[in-house]
Amino acid sequence: MSKQALSRRPGVTGVHSIDHFGLVVPDLEVARSFYDQFGLAVHVEPRRLVLHTRGNSHRWGVVSPGPAKRLSYLSFGIFEDDELALQRKLEKRDVKSAAAPPGAEPGGWWIEGFDGLPINIRIADKSSPNEKSVFAAASTAPGVSGALTHAKAPKVHPRRLSHVAIFTTSITEAIAFYESALGLRLSDRSGEGVAFLHGVHGSDHHMLALVKSDHRGLHHLSWDVGSVQEVGLGAAQAARGGFEAGWGLGRHVLGANYFHYVRDPWGSYCEYSADIDYVPADCDWPAGDHAPEDAMFLWGPPPPADFATNYEPSEVAR
Repeated sequence: MSKQALSRRPGVTGVHSIDHFGLVVPDLEVARSFYDQFGLAVHVEPRRLVLHTRGNSHRWGVVSPGPAKRLSYLSFGIFEDDELALQRKLEKRDVKSAAAPPGAEPGGWWIEGFDGLPINIRIADKSSPNEKSVFAAASTAPGVSGALTHAKAPKVHPRRLSHVAIFTTSITEAIAFYESALGLRLSDRSGEGVAFLHGVHGSDHHMLALVKSDHRGLHHLSWDVGSVQEVGLGAAQAARGGFEAGWGLGRHVLGANYFHYVRDPWGSYCEYSADIDYVPADCDWPAGDHAPEDAMFLWGPPPPADFATNYEPSEVAR
């Protein structure tokens, strides 16, 4: 049986991955420095950066220059034999087509998403995982030192993009759009504060998270690592490069991943994430609506006061 057959839900049309994101920032060199220190493989191209993870040829993000930081677009991947069915589905729902934003990766087709966010849909290999990521909890035997000196501490390199969290003006309406238009499914939510959606063909607990705001924007990019040790080493690595502000170490309730968020130069975040819950293609996840105290974290330090502040310019200012 092919890998594709094992990693899709039969008879269901829907996107299988966030293929990549488009981000605009005012200074590409500042962005290159930040993402390199975070541990990504940053490819410098004429008038843009392309973000990879080490040893992985997949392009996870395209960063282009602009007057202010903003989420330019999201690109979702589909299986080739789902293209016509998804196009007909969008036509029935009167989803509007859209123009590609400046600097967007060529290919695919474009629709106007919720809050006017441009969305690209393209035939692509499935980049969301087909099984739960490997998680290590190493220890040492009695009488054996587990000490790791600073000089020998390895640099942390995330393995892949886990999810993207975006600001939205309505949690309920955004859920309805992404479920009906793109086939994502609700994993969990907390009222009108936050929601988490997974891919129907197998994905992490969420490939897309929604955070309430008065306008759209990017809240954070989450990157998968293999242990709590790597989460902590990543936080120290970012701090050594001057990126000390953030939130962690902690563990989330919804999704259950260990985390540390590093604040980027524009007020949003990159997250080191380990051991997030996984929703297989044949699983009907029991989505719940949870109390506010369960929306953020099980343990860890309190988040920054402005953790849920959207610093991107509003639509009026674009």
